[in-house]
Formats: sequence, C-alpha cells, structure tokens
Amino acid sequence: MKSVTSRDNPTFKDLRDLAHDARRQRREGRTLLDGPHLVAAALDHGLMPELIAVGESAVGRPEIAALLARLPAVAVLCLRDALLRELSELKTPPGILAVIAVPPAPSLPSSGDCLLLEAVQDAGNVGALLRTAAAAGIPHVLLGPGCAGAWTPRVLRAAQGAHFALALYEHVDLAAFLAGFASQSIAAVAHQGTSLYALDLAGPTAWLFGNEGQGVSPRLAAMATHRATIPLAAGCESLNVAAAAAVCLFEMRRQRGIV
Repeated sequence: MKSVTSRDNPTFKDLRDLAHDARRQRREGRTLLDGPHLVAAALDHGLMPELIAVGESAVGRPEIAALLARLPAVAVLCLRDALLRELSELKTPPGILAVIAVPPAPSLPSSGDCLLLEAVQDAGNVGALLRTAAAAGIPHVLLGPGCAGAWTPRVLRAAQGAHFALALYEHVDLAAFLAGFASQSIAAVAHQGTSLYALDLAGPTAWLFGNEGQGVSPRLAAMATHRATIPLAAGCESLNVAAAAAVCLFEMRRQRGIV
C-alpha cells in the first residue's frame, strides 16, 4: 500500500481530474466507484478495479480490510482523509474509492424485456431507474441522447450496484431501435393512454419513459405499440419517472405471476 500525502502527487492529481470530469470518464471508458457497497458489488460480478484509494482513517475498518483482502493484485493508495474528500462528492466519504473500466455493452437486443429512457436528465432519477430495472428483472436498459451519463459517480451511487446486473447502452437512437424491435413496446404517458392495468403484459416488452418535464416525445410515443397511463387519485398530475417505472415494471411481474 502506497501512502500519498500531497496534492502534488501525480497519481492523486490524475484521480482528482478523473473524478470530476465526466467528459474524460466517457472518453477513456473509466469511472470511480465511491464506497464499499459499490466496490463489493463490482467484485461480486467479476469486475476487477484498476486502482483502489483508501482514506487513512478507513484502513482498519473491517469492511474495508475485507475488500482489500479480495484485491491482492490491485494497487492501493492510502490517502490522507482530506485528499480522499477531494475525490468524493459526498460530504462524508465512505473511505474507499475504486477506478474501473466501464464494461462494454453487448449487442442491442431485438426482442425481450428492456427499458428505454428518453432524455432523463437527473442523475438521481437515472440511477433509481437502473435500480428499479434490476430489481424487476429487466436485463437491458437503453439510454437515448440527453440522458445523464449512466456511469457517472452520481448515477452509480443512486443505482446502488444495479449497473453490474444490467446490460447498459448509451446514446442509442431510440426511434431506430423501436423500428426494428420485434416485441411489443409501451410508452408511459401521464394522460390519455390505456390504463396500465388493462394492458396484457405477459409477453416481452420494451418500456419507454421520458424526460422529467416533457415526458415521452410525441414521435416516440407514436412508434410504441401501446401508450400506458397509471390511474392516479383526483388532483394528481403525474408521478416521478422512477416511481412510474416501478409501478409499471412490477405490475408486469404481477401479471406474470412472479413472486
């Protein structure tokens, strides 16, 4: 374990730049996992970090020591706590960070269950949607242009490890995908759609959810096989996009008898 105490250390400066530069993360296909839960989730799915950074006060914690024991061949930096705070967006960093290479996406599916996100801009919402998809057993998530970056630290934290159970695709032409999709597709709309509970969800389905303010664009909604609306109490306009997705995906599981 190498100790780093200076902000002028080249490795630390490189880490700090990577931690706060989303364009660089995208360009290099690398990102940071912040906290023991995310690091453990990556390891559990066979993803080995390139580098580990640990705060000096966290080295002796049992959960940190257990993770380091699983990484005998990975370089570990022990940083002063003040330096670790510069790498984390959290006020109280959980003590460990890992640099990983973003897993490559497989080929796009032509059928089956999947989640399509159109211009969902909030990192917390994107992370919650990924977490919901994984919990509902949806294997593929496609993010169109305008979505928050799937592998940014904020989305990673919000998804709580769901990334490693999903096939993720970014900057997807959703219209082209829908045009060639063999199974049914359903656009979630706030108004004037078929009641969610009146739809047959037994077969493979592509679910389409849109921007927080505008919803699914008219063009993509028109391409979907169905438009679904969740019945709400009088006076309620709509649900948060992640909450709406949870209702839809778990209604699908209910119809399929998955308990």
